[in-house]
Amino acid sequence: MLSSDSFSPRSSSDGGLSAYGWDTKLERSFTSHRAAGLIPARIIGVDRGRCDVITETGPLRAGTSLVGASDPVSAPCTGDWAALRSGHEPELTALLPRRSVIVRSSASRSSHGQALAANIDTAALVVSVEVPLNLGRIERLLALAWESGALPVIVLTKADQSADPSTATAELTQLAPGVEIITTSAATGHGLELLTAALTGTVVLLGPSGAGKSTLGNALLGTEVLATGAVRAQDGKGRHTTVRRQMVPLPNGGVLIDTPGLRGIGLFDADDGLQQVFADIERLASQCRFSDCGHDSEPGCAVQAAIAAGEVSERRLDSYRKLQRENAWATSRSDARLCAQREDHKKAITRSLRETYTFRDQQGRS
Repeated sequence: MLSSDSFSPRSSSDGGLSAYGWDTKLERSFTSHRAAGLIPARIIGVDRGRCDVITETGPLRAGTSLVGASDPVSAPCTGDWAALRSGHEPELTALLPRRSVIVRSSASRSSHGQALAANIDTAALVVSVEVPLNLGRIERLLALAWESGALPVIVLTKADQSADPSTATAELTQLAPGVEIITTSAATGHGLELLTAALTGTVVLLGPSGAGKSTLGNALLGTEVLATGAVRAQDGKGRHTTVRRQMVPLPNGGVLIDTPGLRGIGLFDADDGLQQVFADIERLASQCRFSDCGHDSEPGCAVQAAIAAGEVSERRLDSYRKLQRENAWATSRSDARLCAQREDHKKAITRSLRETYTFRDQQGRS
């Protein structure tokens, strides 16, 4: 794990917050906060109800009690820009509006989502070619990335451990048309120059444990900053060596957010992301004879015709249906929670009014 001190040399020598993405647009949006005596900060790590932030004068450890939220999606996360009250006990007082945020369904399977990283420009989806591709997982990662507003880039790692990485590239080119796919090897340096050029702004590394995220991150940083660990030879799975999301500046500009391996990649209100990932099936569905076609045995089904012609795989249609059902379930759970919150709020208002009228009646009698 990185300590706050790990960020001091970079922040002092490279112009403070500008190395972390601060620009004139953010400065203009911060005018009222500056007038209130607050200073801008970017969250570079969150744990135990507090966070590490970078400011114009260097790193600080700050409290988050004033910006805590009942909904984890709105809670402070790595990548957020914030207004900070400095002093003996620094405290975040407000979060600036996010331009993008990667959200997954909560690991607890509650009706809440979980924000993984905010204000992301590029989502690097890290996939090891040392083991067989898990296409369903890659589709999930793509949906998260597209839904967030960030630009996805698929990064194939451990090319030196694969007999034929080009096969994986060809398979993913069909799976994710229009998404840049870069094959790399941190051990040999293959593809790293091309990858460096493709990763712009704030970059987040997403993928399962053992995919090589932290090793790749160290290669991009040019130094062994991020903790790494071995993987099991039989299935390529690794242990969680990264225990929290953490941000570090890249030597050629921009910042990198390393994340713990994602065991669960549940979708949360990701309609747009799914439409982007399965644009081929969405396009075919619009050509079906019936608008409510279930793509099973209905006459005039363009999707089944494409499957019969070998243009779309049965696996891909199954994945599309599964993720649609999962996303609809998560959305309905969220809607039900919001309705319950609104109902609780109305009941609280009613109780307050009832108590007020009772008090007035008692005052009138006396």
